[in-house]
Amino acid sequence: MYFRGGLRGAAMPINRLLKDGEHTPDQIARLNKAFSLALQSLSLVDRNDPLCEMVARKVIEVADAIEDPREIAGKAVKRIGL
Repeated sequence: MYFRGGLRGAAMPINRLLKDGEHTPDQIARLNKAFSLALQSLSLVDRNDPLCEMVARKVIEVADAIEDPREIAGKAVKRIGL
């Protein structure tokens, strides 16, 4: 998956945390969307910032029972406490 914002071609950090075969393509797309939304809400643009990995982990953590990427992003950001 690739971020469709200003960093075209840059691999999404969240994909590095997903285990092969554990998620469907639709789930991966939902996680990537939620991750992007969470980063936007935190004004994070540097994908090498260690905080990005923390955001990715929280997105994965809260996504199990939630379908809406915006809700996933909101809960992940809230759990980080920023």
